[in-house]
Amino acid sequence: MENIIFIAPSATGKSTQSKMLVEKYNYNHLSTGNLLRKEISKNTPLANDIKKIIDAGNLVSDEIVTELLEIELKKLSGPFVLDGYPRNISQAKKLELILKKLNLKIGHVIYIDIKLDEAIKRIKGRLTCPQCNKVYNTHNNVMKPKHDNICDQCLIKLIVRPDDNEEAYKKRYNIFINETKPLLEYYKQKGILNVIEDPFYPEEAFNKVEKIIL
Repeated sequence: MENIIFIAPSATGKSTQSKMLVEKYNYNHLSTGNLLRKEISKNTPLANDIKKIIDAGNLVSDEIVTELLEIELKKLSGPFVLDGYPRNISQAKKLELILKKLNLKIGHVIYIDIKLDEAIKRIKGRLTCPQCNKVYNTHNNVMKPKHDNICDQCLIKLIVRPDDNEEAYKKRYNIFINETKPLLEYYKQKGILNVIEDPFYPEEAFNKVEKIIL
């Protein structure tokens, strides 16, 4: 299996699709969001700085994200899916340098297209398990937890992330449009870009992903 990058604003189901790839095809899931949350849990000065940036709806610097990602890539064996990185052309070029050093390459870049109104609707219904990071959504019957506000796997209370509010999300979405969309042309020129019109159900999206990677 070839390595994959997912490009999309948050609330499009990138993490859900990544986890489905993990379960069915044994992919390694590298989420920059999870890497940052893992760093935050260490309660260091860097962790406190990252938390303030994220809670305000801003993006963490390229230097911090790239350093954390390279550390994780060095640990891997088998194919991986990148979720949330790169988010701009500068990061894409830094990623290429890291991959070249590690003798790795990207086979597919998958862009999940979603409109702002739909994304806001999803963000308002999103719940996350603080232990396994599984994402649920109260606005989607397929993605609802079996029991209200309880993780199906960990059986603990689900949380709303501090940055899962309309104001912070609009800020992140606009940053994505301005900084990340140029990546689409960048990867299109490399011949590895694929576009999925945002489907509502995870299984529908996964069928489209499988047609790309198989």
